[in-house]
Amino acid sequence: MSDRTILVWFRNDLRIHDNEILLEAVRKADKVLPVYCFDPYYFQPTSSGAPKTGSFRARFLLEAVADLRKNLQGFGAELMIRIGNPADVIPQLAEEYHVNEVYHHREVAYEETNISEEVEAALWKMRLNLKHFIGHTMYHKEDLPFPIKDIPDSFAVFKKKVERDSNVRSCVPTPDHISVPEITDAGELPTLQQLGLTEPVDDPRAAEYFQGGETAALVQMHKYFSQLDIAVKQKNGRNGTEFSSKLSPWLSIGCISPRQVYWEIQKYGSNGNLLKLELLWRDYFRFMFKKHGQKFIKAKDEVQDLAPDAELLLQKWKNGETGVPLIDAAMHELNATGFICNQNRQVVAGYLVNTLKADWTQGAAYFEEKLIDYSPASNWGNWAFIAGVNDAKESKYAIATKLPKELEAKTDFVNTWQPSSIDEAGDLVSA
Repeated sequence: MSDRTILVWFRNDLRIHDNEILLEAVRKADKVLPVYCFDPYYFQPTSSGAPKTGSFRARFLLEAVADLRKNLQGFGAELMIRIGNPADVIPQLAEEYHVNEVYHHREVAYEETNISEEVEAALWKMRLNLKHFIGHTMYHKEDLPFPIKDIPDSFAVFKKKVERDSNVRSCVPTPDHISVPEITDAGELPTLQQLGLTEPVDDPRAAEYFQGGETAALVQMHKYFSQLDIAVKQKNGRNGTEFSSKLSPWLSIGCISPRQVYWEIQKYGSNGNLLKLELLWRDYFRFMFKKHGQKFIKAKDEVQDLAPDAELLLQKWKNGETGVPLIDAAMHELNATGFICNQNRQVVAGYLVNTLKADWTQGAAYFEEKLIDYSPASNWGNWAFIAGVNDAKESKYAIATKLPKELEAKTDFVNTWQPSSIDEAGDLVSA
């Protein structure tokens, strides 16, 4: 009797710890075939000519995939790497390695779900099943106190009911060993040039360098909670004991899971409430996309009440040439590093939408290109929320309604020629 082989298709779940599809495949199959596919779709130019994925995010992704391969090798396995359309690559590998079933984590945004459907259709022709798992949220869909179709559209109501009536599942165990079939060609990690991008230049003003991968994610998580532990003991943390976790880049591609972060937060009681709130916002946006699909952000082609010179204003916003120091500093930092703190994301988005009256979808697309921690549901959900097009009644953050002059901060990015100290306000895990 031949061995049973399951292909594990990694996408935005680039980790070994708390990874249900990997553990389930190890338990259900004799051999596991881990695969990551670089889809050219995500590296093609957009209609504006800009890359869909910028160099900083692409480099972070390459580092994460390389780290996943290294970690899998530590468990006796190997990661197969391919470049191409997953609807072609996955079936080809399934046939070559006599795969019995394919596992992957389900996505919610339309581009990602369309790709899944194409892969599923191609596998179905081979009489193979693509099994879907839920693994990107803090609360599991099956544990919500309501079916997806009845999830409250109000975040406040959603939060109240979920926290009262639901529990976060424990993290799943890590496999002891992963057996793989004999692999003839594991494939090489592509270069940025092969993906059509150039090497990003690290700006010396950047407060952080984000290294992709589960290894760096775990280091950052332990670093944050060590700092939180010290702050709790000394009672000198920012906003009580809350300060930046800077975990969002790793959360965005699943180098670490929201559940892992949640169970660490639980050790600190109310001192981790703000970080927990941000994780819940991430859940909310994903569930809203699951419930409404593209309707959650309305049609992207919907006519907006734009300023007569909206295109010019948009370009000045992108370049950090609005004349408002905080706005310009945040955009300079975004362009130079691929990252800005969540507070400033709310401010620059609100300024583009409410003051400049420019096209919010273009702002969201620009964030998609630039942000290291881009996540479709969080990014488009945040922008639609600020633009007021998804029928949200309450403001996501009071910060988004304040005028920029109330939030002035010293930063090296205010003026290229007059650097000063970098503000230590950080990200709140919202891409």
